Amino acid sequence: MLKNVKQRCKHFIYFWSMLLKFEKFQGSGNDFIMLDNRDGRYSKLSMSDICQVTNRKFGVGADGLILINSSDVADFEMDFSNPDGSKSFCGNGARCAVAFASNHGVVSTSQSFLAIDGVHDFRIDGTDVSVKMNRVEAVEHFDRETGYLNTGSPHYIIQTQDTSSENVLKLGRQIRYSGQYVSQGVNVNLAFITDNEVVHVATYERGVENETLSCGTGATACALYFADLQQMNEGFLNVETKGGKLRVSFQKTENGSFENVWLSGPAEFVFSGTFEL
Repeated sequence: MLKNVKQRCKHFIYFWSMLLKFEKFQGSGNDFIMLDNRDGRYSKLSMSDICQVTNRKFGVGADGLILINSSDVADFEMDFSNPDGSKSFCGNGARCAVAFASNHGVVSTSQSFLAIDGVHDFRIDGTDVSVKMNRVEAVEHFDRETGYLNTGSPHYIIQTQDTSSENVLKLGRQIRYSGQYVSQGVNVNLAFITDNEVVHVATYERGVENETLSCGTGATACALYFADLQQMNEGFLNVETKGGKLRVSFQKTENGSFENVWLSGPAEFVFSGTFEL
């Protein structure tokens, strides 16, 4: 009888626990938990599981969690979740996913991956990873100092040289939880461009609900916003975030949209470990 109870308890513990074998990557200070899910072992992770493992006090801690899944249309699928369990496209996360997949021999000949917003091409040059972003149809200018565009995630932009964390949190929360954006959320970027055409960006990210050291889709959004203001038809802009440097190249079409948009920068391994849920 005691033996049967122990067996049932052992089965119960096995059923309700999961050991995550993860690697941590960062792209200009944006950090992510990477899980190789090509065999589907982590497919049943719940939103609460994701919240737990990304929690910086009680978990591993990260700006997001990424599953690397098998794909029939690309080298792999990047399944990204924010710390609150919501899903979106993530530019720096995508670059880290490419670096992770390359390290594990997942990358083959197509040099592309599938994400929530479709298939993206990529390039690898040492520790630098470049990801091709989707076409951006238009930049919406609310006035001379604010605007909005979607680069895989929605971004509100405010021109200001006060990119202090205090101001990022104040304005970020004010706009993100305003009536227009409270349900779906919006990322809020405080940005300015210098005379040598370097864009400085600080971002409040929805899903994280805090400032992050960098945001790839935010860096792209701000670069295209300033390119539109300065009537740049093609080229690139360097972007400096609090976590590091990025580069955004682009071409502008006659109808005002942006295509052939590439986000480039470092994507590096930090550490590996296990975590029991």
